[in-house]
Amino acid sequence: MSPIFLMSLLFGLTFGQAMSFCAPIEYIIHVEKRECAYCLAINTTICAGFCMTRDSNGKKLLLKSALSQDVCTYKDMVYRTVVLPGCPRHTVPYYSYPVATNCKCGKCNTDYSDCIHETVRTDYCTKPQKPYNV
Repeated sequence: MSPIFLMSLLFGLTFGQAMSFCAPIEYIIHVEKRECAYCLAINTTICAGFCMTRDSNGKKLLLKSALSQDVCTYKDMVYRTVVLPGCPRHTVPYYSYPVATNCKCGKCNTDYSDCIHETVRTDYCTKPQKPYNV
């Protein structure tokens, strides 16, 4: 093998994962319950970014499990709970949400992640809004 080929291979292996940029970012979720008078805007962190993937040319020859690609997903997270304002006494006013503390490139786990391409919009309120300060 030529030294140029070896250096190219070493460079690709070394910096290939470094090109992946997957990290917690700030995100605002809007939470409301039908029974409660207000919508709450909550500042949290989610995992977002780019993960290196490869498109296989032999898709018909490989198993489906070999075709799954890595996504930016939670490595570590904690849950926080808030009390929604303006809820009547018979309503449970608590809402728990995830806070990403560390992210990784890996397989999407549907137990705690939304793995579809089109997500439901959560960036608006239909009721008067109250900001939530931690």
